[in-house]
Amino acid sequence: MSEMQLATMAADPERVDLRVIASFVSPGSRVLDVGCGDGALLKLLAQEKGVDGRGIELSQRGVNQAVAEGLSVIQGDADRDLETYPDGAFDFAILSQTLQATRNPRTVVENLLRIGRRAIVSFPNFGNWRIRSQFMVWGRMPITSNLPYSWYDTPNIHFCTIKDFLTLTGEIDATIEDAVCLYGEGKRMTQTAPWTIWNLFGEQAVFVLSRG
Repeated sequence: MSEMQLATMAADPERVDLRVIASFVSPGSRVLDVGCGDGALLKLLAQEKGVDGRGIELSQRGVNQAVAEGLSVIQGDADRDLETYPDGAFDFAILSQTLQATRNPRTVVENLLRIGRRAIVSFPNFGNWRIRSQFMVWGRMPITSNLPYSWYDTPNIHFCTIKDFLTLTGEIDATIEDAVCLYGEGKRMTQTAPWTIWNLFGEQAVFVLSRG
């Protein structure tokens, strides 16, 4: 996670997707948080779920902040260092708001599924209607509350939509065990709404995956 992403998290410590992710994690689980930033999710899970949590974070600043909170976090790169973790080492392998900043998203998700019995992935939805409208009206790269960077300083290199992620899960034979779509100020879209509606109106998505 970059310095800019850390600053965004600091400005929004109650990131609603973290609460959604925490709701999926079983008490006392072994958890690996990939791209954990300042450790906000790990701290939440330790306090409320009593998990045995570990974190990996690219930014030295993020590592320092997490360690200062007493969290077990090491510096590492999701694109390179997940290969060193053994199969099934954790109950949950989590990637929150980091997928779009990885160089090889497919490989990262495959490693999450290999390392954890379940993988939880959250990401901003680039298919949201506001983003589409900014393209159509202004013809420029969009800036939103969930994607708050200009094109020249963004840490994001692989934008994706909810439909894109669904295609990826099919290609890697992952089972979708649960999913939540967020819009507005953390409102949840109904589970019965079709994927097309999620893709059009959703601002963030959280998916719980397992190996197919």
